[in-house]
Amino acid sequence: MNHPKLIDQHAGIWRSFIEQHALSEQQAEQFAHYLELLIEWNQRINLTAITDVPDVINYHFSDSLALSKACDPNSLQMICDVGSGGGLPGIPLAIAYPHLRVLLIEIVGKKVNFLRLVAKELGMEDRIEVIDLDWRTFLRSTEYPIDAFCARASLRPDELVRMFRAHTSPYRQACLFYWAAANWIIEPEEAKWFEKEIPYSVGDKERKIVIFKEQ
Repeated sequence: MNHPKLIDQHAGIWRSFIEQHALSEQQAEQFAHYLELLIEWNQRINLTAITDVPDVINYHFSDSLALSKACDPNSLQMICDVGSGGGLPGIPLAIAYPHLRVLLIEIVGKKVNFLRLVAKELGMEDRIEVIDLDWRTFLRSTEYPIDAFCARASLRPDELVRMFRAHTSPYRQACLFYWAAANWIIEPEEAKWFEKEIPYSVGDKERKIVIFKEQ
């Protein structure tokens, strides 16, 4: 496997990541190329505040794949990453679960260009679609067969649960998975749709995924 130098310098944590998530050689290559693009582009545009390779592996890649602690991703056919930014959690999930179709919602033009480049470079243009609409416009104007929405460091839950509010919304039956800090507390505005929260740890951080559903 031809790793970029930045991965060779952190071979131990990289190997641990590959083994922990039972990734194939092809998937490992895709993650390596994505990591390289993420670090390279972050020098030009602000994709992420986390740029140290071990932290990217732990707090971006493994944290994104923590969705498996809240549901079985193999049971999903299409997911939507709201406010995708640098492609997290959508791109790691697309790599780890090759059957998934993944929508990435992002309105910042430079980030949209980055996400489309990543989809092309990883050979995933048939499974990853980048949508440059804001959240409210997306909810009003689209009808994708989405099983689950994912939100990680993007919109607040009170704005995300807008997907459940309109009786005519095509997305009311989908799940919403929200990545949160361990000390996150639910607010009254979103409590109606709260189902449960799943605590987990990644690196040296305690976090949780909060699940919202139509009740």
